[in-house]
Amino acid sequence: MTALGLAAPARLALAAAPIDNRLAIVILRGGLDGLHAAPPHGDPRYRELRPNIAVPAPGEPGGALDLDGYFGLHPALAPLLEMYQAGQMLILPAATTSYRARSHFDGQNLLENGTMQPHGATDGWLNRAIVHLNGGDRRLGLALGHALPLILRGPANVPTCAPTSFPEADEDLLSRLAYIYANDPLFAAALAEARRSKLATAGMNMGARPRRRGQFKFLAEAAGKLMSASDGPRIAAFESTGWDTHFRQVDRLGVQLHDLAEGLAAFRARLGPAWDRTAVAVVSEFGRTAAENGSRGTDHGVGGIALLLGGAVIGGRLAGA
Repeated sequence: MTALGLAAPARLALAAAPIDNRLAIVILRGGLDGLHAAPPHGDPRYRELRPNIAVPAPGEPGGALDLDGYFGLHPALAPLLEMYQAGQMLILPAATTSYRARSHFDGQNLLENGTMQPHGATDGWLNRAIVHLNGGDRRLGLALGHALPLILRGPANVPTCAPTSFPEADEDLLSRLAYIYANDPLFAAALAEARRSKLATAGMNMGARPRRRGQFKFLAEAAGKLMSASDGPRIAAFESTGWDTHFRQVDRLGVQLHDLAEGLAAFRARLGPAWDRTAVAVVSEFGRTAAENGSRGTDHGVGGIALLLGGAVIGGRLAGA
């Protein structure tokens, strides 16, 4: 693995690019609620199960963007509507893996190792694919971020490109720390107090739009610029965190989905003509429950979603019910 700390996207050249198609995998860590990203506004049970957090119907203030009279897009995903209408986005509602337990870590591990169980392999399925695509010069892949994700770990030499600044601690990171230090009374108590303080601060600012980090857009633009080069990488993986919305889902997902859409639009713009030969898969380890919880959020469930985008995708439709 080669680490590249970059303040701005640089050029990463390959000795020779054996293929001209591009594939990007975007992992949304935390469990994206598919019923919020693509609300089934035509289903009467939708609002019965979500009286406080349902996305308003098309035509209402803040309403969903209608797709087919039954499903819609969350309004924060408006930049993606053009891709859908151009036949360059395929939506897969209720898409998830076979994993049915509640651990983010095991769910993500299964998603990335490519087997039917958590920890079923020590390398990633995308790395194995790179080896088979190009067993000689294996520098087809690229990871955007501070660490090489499992999906790209393995025998193929995959470089990483990371921004120089560290992202702020989000709910996903705090949840991981709580899991790791659950048996450390001193640290667990300090972390619990910090999370209560973070929640209280968020509650005092419920009327204001949370500050956007722009981290995902930065990674997406970097990936697009590098992959657009004739001798650049052809396969990339990058991620977005903070999708575990147990509380205040409406506010939090509004920001998350807006940043996701902006990043994907920037990725397309940076790719330029190469977009016509590109496929992007947006996936998450699992979905959420159909019913809201008592904190105006949702818990871990199977209401997931996957998106396929790109000029190489036959889209403009929903695949599934």
